Amino acid sequence: MIDEALKALAKGEFILLYDFDDRERETDFAIRADAVSPAHIRQMRKDGGGLICTAVHPVAATKLGLPFAHDVLRSCSLVERDGDIPYDPKNHSSFSLWVNHRNTFTGITDRDRSLTVNAIAEQVRRSFNGGGANFSDHFRTPGHVAILRAAAGLLDERCGQTELSIALANLAGITPAVTICEMLDDETGFALAKEDAIRYARTHGLVFIEGKEVLERWNTR
Repeated sequence: MIDEALKALAKGEFILLYDFDDRERETDFAIRADAVSPAHIRQMRKDGGGLICTAVHPVAATKLGLPFAHDVLRSCSLVERDGDIPYDPKNHSSFSLWVNHRNTFTGITDRDRSLTVNAIAEQVRRSFNGGGANFSDHFRTPGHVAILRAAAGLLDERCGQTELSIALANLAGITPAVTICEMLDDETGFALAKEDAIRYARTHGLVFIEGKEVLERWNTR
């Protein structure tokens, strides 16, 4: 299914991305950030229910001056410590800044969030083309869109949804900024079971792909 997933991602369609049975065991909506519309935000918040975030390539994050939240908050006693994350004890989380585009109002509406997401993708695109204005010229923080910074080396260092989605963007030849959202179960309150996510994909005509498929293609690219 890897080729179908790459085609769907390139066309600006949702794919469903499951990580690993021995990690979070979560399925995320994933879509290229420069294609996100208010309708996509609505579908993620209604059918996904998790946090809507935008993952960016580590090189772009460095060029744009986007830090890891972990590093910014290191002096705070509440910051996560090494080994704190039960599903990924070797690494800290990929959270960077939470932002709103400066042209948004509250920042939380479907239209506001899609505007912010599209603008993040544009800054990532410009960063790879050697240009782009100061990130703060376009965004304010704190805001309602979480930016996730993929680990350097991508899947060589960390294999979370952040890295998997950016690896897929690289393989698809698109701007490496991908918006993701976890799928939660309305009944149990936990992550949606893999079997239920596969059923959702079939019902809605979406490609379902697992992290092991992404990792295999990445390692043989």
